[in-house]
Amino acid sequence: MQRALISGVLTGLMGGMLGSFTILRQLSFFSDALGHSALLGISLGLLLGISPTGVLLPFSVVFALLVTYLLEKTQLWTDALLNVIYSSSLAIAVITLSFVGQYKGGLNNLLFGDILAVRQADLVFSIVLLVICTVFIGLTLRTQMLISLHEPLAIARGISVSAHRTAFIVLLSLVVGISIKAIGVLLISAFVVIPSCAARLLSSTFTQYVVLSATIGAVSAVLGMLLSAWFNLPSGPSIVVTQLTIFLGTIAFPRRRLRAS
Repeated sequence: MQRALISGVLTGLMGGMLGSFTILRQLSFFSDALGHSALLGISLGLLLGISPTGVLLPFSVVFALLVTYLLEKTQLWTDALLNVIYSSSLAIAVITLSFVGQYKGGLNNLLFGDILAVRQADLVFSIVLLVICTVFIGLTLRTQMLISLHEPLAIARGISVSAHRTAFIVLLSLVVGISIKAIGVLLISAFVVIPSCAARLLSSTFTQYVVLSATIGAVSAVLGMLLSAWFNLPSGPSIVVTQLTIFLGTIAFPRRRLRAS
């Protein structure tokens, strides 16, 4: 339970931090597509006799780089392209699973989350990843802010938007990949999007928005796990329901106009 609480705080901070930029860049469907497409990585791992959790992170990074490449080369709408990749990956995953046969290694936990299954190695990786995300956002906050709010102006100022976008998406893919064990493939999108949407309704400055989004992500993870422990409920759905409750509560507050700060 102690590992679960620490993991919830770490993944909540990372999900909220990167999620704040994700929804402004209209990439909210990316985390959903990645989460569902991760089922393909899990299926390939099962077929090859490799631990599903060991496949998730490399698969997530490869998926992120593939999406970035296709977005730049095809010039298609982001949601349309992600829909193509998401549905195709899901179809291939189902076909792959048909060759696996009976699997009793906890596939259900990967689909819906089991934060109590978090290991010491997962915590170490989460801590390292949180440090990397914090340093990256801290050093490039102005740049990330400009890309999120006005990409043409960022290009006009000579910012390498493509490089920053690729770095951000790779980090997001790693966060989604490490969070799948706790939240599950089917719920990971809410973990990234809902805290950011709640923070967006409460924030008036960009810095406040990013900090509040990360805070809501961490707090909702802890409250959700406590709810799960008290009432013997699944951990992933409990966290998402807690996030939803916080989001619905923020609707009562007047919406503020987000400005750079």
